[in-house]
Amino acid sequence: MESVITSKYQTTIPKKIRVQLKLSVSDTLEWKVENGKAVVLPVHKKFLEYRNAIKTGKGDIAHDIDLARKKRAEKYR
Repeated sequence: MESVITSKYQTTIPKKIRVQLKLSVSDTLEWKVENGKAVVLPVHKKFLEYRNAIKTGKGDIAHDIDLARKKRAEKYR
């Protein structure tokens, strides 16, 4: 497969490649040069690895709203 490099050094990833690599808008690509060849790899964010990294308890939404309103009121005094 081929694609053209534009005057801004941009190119289009062919649809077959996008589908195979499961790429979508705003995905990140990693570029490497290996043995004189350009290698492009998808960077899949592993955000689920961070699940339960921050421990939180039950919240009190009424208290949080009240506190936010008080802080906002102080800002305008």
